[in-house]
Amino acid sequence: MRDETGGNVASVASRTGCVELGHGCYAWIAGDAGWGMSNAGLITGRGESLLVDTLYDLRLTRTMLDALTPLTATAPIATVVNTHGNGDHWFGNQLVTHAEIIAARGSVADMRQVGPAEMLALTNMDSPAGHFARRIFGRFDYAGIEPALPNRIFDGETVLDIGGTEVRLIDVGPAHSAGDTIVHVPQARTVYTGDIAFAGAAPVVWHGPFTRWLAACDLLLGLDADIVVPGHGPVTTKQTVREIRDYLEYVHEQAAARFTTGMPVMDAARDIRLGRFADLDESERLAVNVHTVYRELDPALPPLDGPGLFGCMAELCPRV
Repeated sequence: MRDETGGNVASVASRTGCVELGHGCYAWIAGDAGWGMSNAGLITGRGESLLVDTLYDLRLTRTMLDALTPLTATAPIATVVNTHGNGDHWFGNQLVTHAEIIAARGSVADMRQVGPAEMLALTNMDSPAGHFARRIFGRFDYAGIEPALPNRIFDGETVLDIGGTEVRLIDVGPAHSAGDTIVHVPQARTVYTGDIAFAGAAPVVWHGPFTRWLAACDLLLGLDADIVVPGHGPVTTKQTVREIRDYLEYVHEQAAARFTTGMPVMDAARDIRLGRFADLDESERLAVNVHTVYRELDPALPPLDGPGLFGCMAELCPRV
């Protein structure tokens, strides 16, 4: 698999840790798969760098920053972009508060609503939701995390100059969350997608609407970019974006069909057969996705809080 610039995308698709992408761009790829094991990125210019996302706890973030030191010693991190407000993409911010931290307005709203204290409370609950949360998030340490919110908010789109390298920030949300930023480096033909793209795992539509996520996929597919760094999973190509788009279209169609028959939301989630998408990891996210479809079709349906959403997924997850 080769990109149009002659680079071999397949040669980096199986790597973890710091992965060089070319033209001053790097990806930090989680060594383990699963919930919360997110990716980050580094874009280097003359004398400065931009970090795309921090990680879910201080230990993980510190390990990443230490590993990036050979790059950042001569190009210090001056800017951080949080792609969205889920904790696995910003809880490590307190280790980079020397930099300008940028996020979309919706992302900051999510950060204010759910921080490390709320995640700690969820994982301490004695309930199916709490048991599920402990199983998937038990590897992370939320103790000692001091929320460091972005100090610069943007709306729509903005362009940054990182030591002579043009970096485009585009808020494509609300979709996965209340605000989802993609980071495009045109000269490197590279895009960091945040959680608009998952490689090898099912996407989760915490917020929606589905139409915004589909439009975000179309925007990604239209970019002059060959290298795709997803929020989770290995470095990939636009084919992963197409697969995410197909999944979202399929789930929306299947859930809407059951909604029209009056089938309750969890019955619908249990009834849907994922077909060619059945092998995606974290398939229990279907419960959240179906609930999001039902809320789109019936705005009177009350939203679920965190324990409610994780409780629904626990019902679909046979390991709980």
